[in-house]
Amino acid sequence: MSIKDEEAFDCKMCGHCCLGKGGIVVGPKDLARICAHLGLTSQEFEAAYGERRCGKLMIRTDSDNYCIFFEKDKGCSVHVAKPDICRAWPFFRGNLIDSNSLTMAKDFCPGIRSNVTHAEFAAQGVRYLREQGLLARDRNAEARALIIDDDEAARLAQDCPLTPAGTR
Repeated sequence: MSIKDEEAFDCKMCGHCCLGKGGIVVGPKDLARICAHLGLTSQEFEAAYGERRCGKLMIRTDSDNYCIFFEKDKGCSVHVAKPDICRAWPFFRGNLIDSNSLTMAKDFCPGIRSNVTHAEFAAQGVRYLREQGLLARDRNAEARALIIDDDEAARLAQDCPLTPAGTR
């Protein structure tokens, strides 16, 4: 297998992406999935685990600043029902369109292959997001990190990354 054929990302279950108040957005389909998994109504979920910021539902963090569902040495306690933003990591818009953002993500996340090129990462990322149905459209209710317009997605999928301004 050539380097180009290798996966750009292989999760190491380290929990680094579960740390911080960055904003684990719970979109409408996430809320339905996680509530079904936990056996809660949306109101019960929000009261127990959520908070509203900028009009969006977010998962709270514990006093250690990890996602409230992260369990040390075990991982995500709602893994099968986790929000799309978690399912998408590290294929966030910033990492897909900006090579500097990807470089920082590589330093942070041991699961991102260190020798993956930005073009290869972006192409694999868009393909993954499409295949998994993780691309978002609603800026008011979904994670902006998952909103990539059709023109951007087409360019990225063809190994033709954009600069943050949207030009080559």
